[in-house]
Amino acid sequence: MSLSIILFIYYLLISLLTFALYGWDKGAAKRQAYRIPESRLHWFALLGGWPGALLGQKYYRHKTLKTRFRLVFWSTLVINLMLFSLGCFLAVRGVQGMNAILSWF
Repeated sequence: MSLSIILFIYYLLISLLTFALYGWDKGAAKRQAYRIPESRLHWFALLGGWPGALLGQKYYRHKTLKTRFRLVFWSTLVINLMLFSLGCFLAVRGVQGMNAILSWF
């Protein structure tokens, strides 16, 4: 299985989980029950669940008015994309470097 397929599946699964967490938290807010800490929602977004978080915010209309939360959320999205881009860059450079080394043999 290729790395791109693995990454796609990872992002899909963590996004689905994050979307579900937003739904759970919105329901808990309505019932005044135990809430998911905002920091946990941010961690899931940072770890790649930001597409699900973005959809959860839109679909459930949850956490859309809290300026601080939105600022931290967008920061997690940018950080995740930067790390993903860096990983892709290093992977490509690593493959090119390995090909150069292997071409000597």
